[in-house]
Amino acid sequence: MVDWQPVYLSIKIAFTSVVIVFVLGITAAIVMRRLQFPGKAAVEAIMTLPMVLPPVVTGFILLLLIGKQGAVGQFLDSYLGVQLVFTPYAAVLAGTVVAFPLMYQSAKAAFRSIDTQLEDAARTLGASEGRVFLTITLPLAWHGLAAGVVLSFARALGEFGATIMVAGNIPGKTQTIPLAIYFASEANDLTTAGIYVIIISILTFLAVFGLNTWAGEK
Repeated sequence: MVDWQPVYLSIKIAFTSVVIVFVLGITAAIVMRRLQFPGKAAVEAIMTLPMVLPPVVTGFILLLLIGKQGAVGQFLDSYLGVQLVFTPYAAVLAGTVVAFPLMYQSAKAAFRSIDTQLEDAARTLGASEGRVFLTITLPLAWHGLAAGVVLSFARALGEFGATIMVAGNIPGKTQTIPLAIYFASEANDLTTAGIYVIIISILTFLAVFGLNTWAGEK
């Protein structure tokens, strides 16, 4: 009998991570698009590091930060009484960190493809920056942003290395589909592992297929 808890948890974590990276990715892309400053290339490299680093390395760095001995972990525990490690929130953090570079790069490419003369013309006509963004920038960049959302969702859904480092594998609490697949395989329960593989494959396929279908109709 397959436990559906990892499926529900993975979807919740992926959706939560996507909401966070959507806001952070777009904000970072806008800021980096408009500002020029020394060390900009280094800052961009740091923001995209989780995309190329082994997930376990990313998880280890997060563990150093939010663990009991980490700076963030000590602050949260001492002043707020909150512990992130081995909780679903840690899984969301892991998913957010590894998915952020995909959303950022997609947003960056989408914004770069926009003709800035259209935005300048709107400003000349008296439109505020917020209105320019909502009525011109966002609609023109939407295809690229949607692609970033889907890629980020798939990445967060399939996250394993960073998640196991900071959230662990606690059945019913932090066990996601990738963790369930790994530990079912370790226990030689290939049937259960195979079912989880099929489930996560269908979820990611539907996300990408939906994006391609939507984009093809535009």
